[in-house]
Amino acid sequence: MAPSLTTPASPDVRTALPGAGSPPGHPRPRRRRGSGPRHFDSAGPLAYALLAAVVLASVFPLYWTFVVASHGDNSVLGGSTPSLVPGGHLVANIRRVFDTVDFWKALGNSFTVAGTTAASNVLLSSLAGYAFAKLRFPGRDALLVVVVATVMVPTQLGIIPLYLLVTDMGLYGTLSSLIVPALVSAVGVFWMRQAMEENIPDELIESARVDGAGHLRTFLHVAWPGVRSTAAVLGMFTFMFAWNDYFWPLIALPPENGTVQIALNQLAAGYYTDYTLMLAGVVVSVLPVLALFAVLARRIVSGVMDGAVKG
Repeated sequence: MAPSLTTPASPDVRTALPGAGSPPGHPRPRRRRGSGPRHFDSAGPLAYALLAAVVLASVFPLYWTFVVASHGDNSVLGGSTPSLVPGGHLVANIRRVFDTVDFWKALGNSFTVAGTTAASNVLLSSLAGYAFAKLRFPGRDALLVVVVATVMVPTQLGIIPLYLLVTDMGLYGTLSSLIVPALVSAVGVFWMRQAMEENIPDELIESARVDGAGHLRTFLHVAWPGVRSTAAVLGMFTFMFAWNDYFWPLIALPPENGTVQIALNQLAAGYYTDYTLMLAGVVVSVLPVLALFAVLARRIVSGVMDGAVKG
């Protein structure tokens, strides 16, 4: 007699789950501490109170600037109990700012410098980051080390050589003296290289090359869509750095052709500092940065989270 071939019964899925096959009324076995996925408890009132305190501490300097700029004189700073309520002279003080210095020209210069350097840093840093991350060429790692090592050099040490170079090139006193040295940065190259390395699989690059795509087409259609959020963060940071830069524009530009920071310095110059006038100029200078952040807020948060959370 041939032996019977029997297939063992497959286990019931319900009995495979912890506690699913327990008799009615029988307690399910407890999961041991530390086993299985862990979940964070919901934030309590103390956490919300701490976050609220941090937000207030961060927003209060901007609010205080607005309060001082909205008053008619320096009385808000001279009393024993400063007023925390905005006044009604903000528009008049802003008009005085534009009447005192050529603030429109300063705003235009800052927009030109910050916008150009931000766009060039995003483009050139992305291309360089793609090359360092996905291309193989002799001396790649050594060149990357040299690029990163330049970050260790303090900016102040390069001011005199940069001044001599800009003067020899005939760029002194023009906006090009601010734009050309800042077209690309080592931090931006390293930032985009890390983004390309972590977010773009090598298999996608190889597939595009097999399909006949060149380096530029592979960058535009494969690599760039995966790092746009990171590029937005880089563009925002570069714009803010160029907009707030004071040291190099003070050296490379004359006062009559300065940027916003130079114009604010002119408002604060003199034997008597009109704080309402100066802080009204600060309010005007902050508005473009806040508007840019509002436009790019979603991409900035997405780029920061992509760099902070993996998996």
